[in-house]
Amino acid sequence: MNATLPTIAFIGLGNMGGPMAANLLKAGYALRVFDLVPASVEAAVAAGAQAANSARDAVKGAQVVISMLPASAHVEGLYLGENGILSTIEDGALVIDSSTIAPASARKVAQAAAARGLAMLDAPVSGGTAGAAAGTLTFIVGGSGNALERARPVLQAMGKNIFHMGDAGAGQVAKLCNNMALGVIMAATGEAIALGVANGLDASVLSQMMAVSTSRSWATEVCNPWPDVLPNAPASRGYTGGFGNDLMLKDLGLAAEAAMSVGASIPLGELARNLYAMNSRAGRGKLDFSSVVKLLAGE
Repeated sequence: MNATLPTIAFIGLGNMGGPMAANLLKAGYALRVFDLVPASVEAAVAAGAQAANSARDAVKGAQVVISMLPASAHVEGLYLGENGILSTIEDGALVIDSSTIAPASARKVAQAAAARGLAMLDAPVSGGTAGAAAGTLTFIVGGSGNALERARPVLQAMGKNIFHMGDAGAGQVAKLCNNMALGVIMAATGEAIALGVANGLDASVLSQMMAVSTSRSWATEVCNPWPDVLPNAPASRGYTGGFGNDLMLKDLGLAAEAAMSVGASIPLGELARNLYAMNSRAGRGKLDFSSVVKLLAGE
């Protein structure tokens, strides 16, 4: 622990938040943590964090507050209203929300923070659980440039890349654009491999060819959707331990909302959303989103 570094309150220690908090501890930051799952708090405490009794308790004395929560409703519930933590966060503290939520929700919370004189960033991440554990996440940031410069050392302890996309909410818009493209690409890649296998091709050889050809992508090189093609991909461990299908479905729904708010057309995004919804109804909602290949293969 480095006494010259700011104390951080970290709220939300799930599959992403837990490893992110662990990297902050490794970098020497003092952390006060809170999560609704006791085991997640215990793991952080074992790594050197201090447990708080509640989110409001966690932010007391903290110069930086970071949250990593599942959805818009959770973020608004955490920060806003009579029981929201904005009223108890220390004057002058910096607030960073790394959840993936609706841009409108991010702007709503940021405006409430500004009314209290607090600087706030929406800073969703890309890189998945592996990136969170390795400290190589990409932070996609919305908010003021001054707030980002204050946050930069903290973000660099958890990630490799930082992109400033614009004012409050811009980070969320960019994250939804990224995840919509990812969802479409994964579905298209899975469909192509399923077609090849149905016609007698070897999935591994087909994937190797695609990975060095014009259809190459993160889906062919890092998270191949076909089992036993890439040993470290979720598909090779029963589609566990990755980015959940229902989380992708949520993000595609947020992308659709963002499109409707400005009259944009996203036909491929809407098609992908329907595919992941069908995959969820098939009982694979908690599995990695690459499990959509099973739907496309007729399983």
